[in-house]
This record gives sequence, C-alpha cells and structure tokens, in this order.
Amino acid sequence: MTAVRHIARKRFGQHFLDDARVVEQIVEAIGPRPQDNMVEIGPGLGVLTRPLLERLQHLHVIELDRDLVARLHEDYPAGGLTVHEGDALRFDFSALPAPLRIVGNLPYNISTPLLFHLAGFSRRCADLHFMLQREVVDRMAASPSTPEYGRLSVMIQYSFSVEWLFDVAPDAFRPRPKVWSAVVRMRPRAPGEIAARDDAVFAQVVMQAFSTRRKTLRNALSKLITAPELLTLGIDPGLRAEALGVESFVAIADHCAQIGMY
Repeated sequence: MTAVRHIARKRFGQHFLDDARVVEQIVEAIGPRPQDNMVEIGPGLGVLTRPLLERLQHLHVIELDRDLVARLHEDYPAGGLTVHEGDALRFDFSALPAPLRIVGNLPYNISTPLLFHLAGFSRRCADLHFMLQREVVDRMAASPSTPEYGRLSVMIQYSFSVEWLFDVAPDAFRPRPKVWSAVVRMRPRAPGEIAARDDAVFAQVVMQAFSTRRKTLRNALSKLITAPELLTLGIDPGLRAEALGVESFVAIADHCAQIGMY
C-alpha cells in the first residue's frame, strides 16, 4: 500500500475522514452485506473503502482525482474493487446493477447538485448513506415553515425519507473543515407513496416557487397557475413556498400537467 501523503485539493472539496471511531460508526450504520450492489462516491484515501470491502464481495467506487484513482488501483490491484474514474455529477447510476446501495463522504462543494442528480435514480436504490455538511442535512430534513426549508427539502423528501443519524466534529477530518458534518440515511419512498403525474413538471413547479422566496405563490407561480386555481386545490395563494408541504407541490404540479401549463 502506498505511503505517499496526498495533499487535499480545494477545487475538489476534499476533506478526508481521519477518525477510526467515526468510520466504524458509519460502517455499522450502513450494515454492508456480501451480496449488496454498493457504490461509494469519492473514496479518497480509502478509509471507508477498506472496511466496506471486508464485508462485501464487490464494491464500485467513483473518483474524480486522478492521483487518488492511481492509488486505488495500486492498493487494490485486482478482485473486489471496480474504480470508475470521473465526475459523480455526470455518472449514470443506471449502468450499475440494482438495487443500489450508495454511500460516501460527499465533497462539500458539490453536495447539493449531487443530491439532485441522485434523486433521479431513486427508484434504482435500496438506500443511501452520506456524510454531508450538517447544514445541508438540516435542509434535507427540514419541515415546512422553518428557516431551513426550501427547494432541496422538497425535492429530496419527494423521493426519499430522510433520517439524521449522528453528527461528526470538524477534528475528525484532514484538513479540518470550518463546519460540522452529519451522517444521514435516505430511503426511497414506496412506489405511489408521493407521486406526481410528471416528475419534470413537479421539479419545475418547485424551482419556480422557490426562485424568489419572498414572493407569494400568487406571484411566484403566476406563469403556471392562477390564484383561483390554487384556491380550488385548497392552497392559499397568499402563502409563500416555504409554507407548503410536498403533497401540496404535487397537487399544483398535477394540475399544471393536466391543463398543459408548463
């Protein structure tokens, strides 16, 4: 195994987990089983990769940093590890066998767009376990009418149930980040539990509703639905987007899809 020290790259948002107790907590939370179809995003120096491979027959990893890809090939020359060199934001997770279990210490600088990307593959997943900035987890799990509630909350909760597991202090990483992290478990919702007629219309409605947070629904969604139409759905057009639960956005999206206003 290579002993050359890797210098974390800011452009990749690299903060390497360096606490064996936290690693053990994460692995126990994941509960890997030999036959699992598991993929790790951003394996980095392999601190989570190694204990996962001890329990799995095979593991896929996605890594963008060429130096770390070379280290992974050197440390695991053959057998149970498949290394996919590239950007997880562009990775086609449908190319891997389902049901997928996705894990990783997600780079801080791409965590939100990556979560949106992964939501598109929710139906192929069994579960997802990630370490993220704690404020991102707060937003993912937020309830309506709270400061943290926003577009990310709605889009993630539309596709997944979200469970905060535990916090991780900055001193568990190298280099030390300025913020706390948290480990979260996401499970895809059962088919039909919360389902819009058209996922693309739903995503557009949510994006438009939160595009200007201070606007009321009457104004923010004026190009998609009228105030009287909102009232027929039992939704007050004088409310702001952060006051609505996921089901209300589904109702608006279904109405827009039905009348072709999108």
